[in-house]
Amino acid sequence: MDQPQSAAGGAGRIHINGVGLSAPFRWLGQGWVDLWRAPGPCLVYGLALAAFSTWICYALYIFNAAFWVLTLTLGFVFVAPMLAMGLYEAGRRIEAGERPRLRDMVLVRQAVRQDTFYLGLALLLIYLLWGRVAQIVYGLNTFSLQHTTADFIAFALNTKGGHTMLLVGTIIGGVFALLTYALVVVSAPMLLDTRVNVFSAAAASFRALDRNTAPLLLWAILLVALLLISATTGFTAFILVFPWLGLASWRAYRDLVTLED
Repeated sequence: MDQPQSAAGGAGRIHINGVGLSAPFRWLGQGWVDLWRAPGPCLVYGLALAAFSTWICYALYIFNAAFWVLTLTLGFVFVAPMLAMGLYEAGRRIEAGERPRLRDMVLVRQAVRQDTFYLGLALLLIYLLWGRVAQIVYGLNTFSLQHTTADFIAFALNTKGGHTMLLVGTIIGGVFALLTYALVVVSAPMLLDTRVNVFSAAAASFRALDRNTAPLLLWAILLVALLLISATTGFTAFILVFPWLGLASWRAYRDLVTLED
């Protein structure tokens, strides 16, 4: 491991540790072990998220809003860090030798504070902006509205405008996702420590990505790939995958950041 970088933050100093390219796979392994240390509450947490995601997408599909199904599914990565706050708490308790309860994961006391609200608001604004940009990309590539889900799918897959929409939307969405990732990769779990404010946490997140660019880009690819693959199962795989990734993200944070008084 490389020598840490330090910066003042909160009540002490925030050290950013260097990690190797194999670190993301280690985090996945540690998260998998943690998941089976408290399978009940973690899988219930994942089930609740999977059920809600399925309900939202089904409702949009029924009302022939397939464009929004695609947009919201791709945009899920923007809000996932906040939705995983309960899993970070579970990871923290498991690391401390405790057994997390579902109540502890749903009502995370440390997360109920102004700094967490600010980070959540920033992510929500990015999510809403992404939705608007996606609408613009869609509008610029078609001269007529697709009123049914079947028509939208046919447009996206079988026309030049649809292909351009998917390509441009993917590129712009990737830029949004990278900026969001740089903002939250360690800041979201870090805010469980009340000694740290949102500005110090966000700065640490950017510094972590700067210091460990290759490992954290690999980590981002693994996260997005597993989340999108889970979405293709009708969100059923979220029951297992989301808790696994949430716990692994806590392990990533603990490996990347050291807080000192």
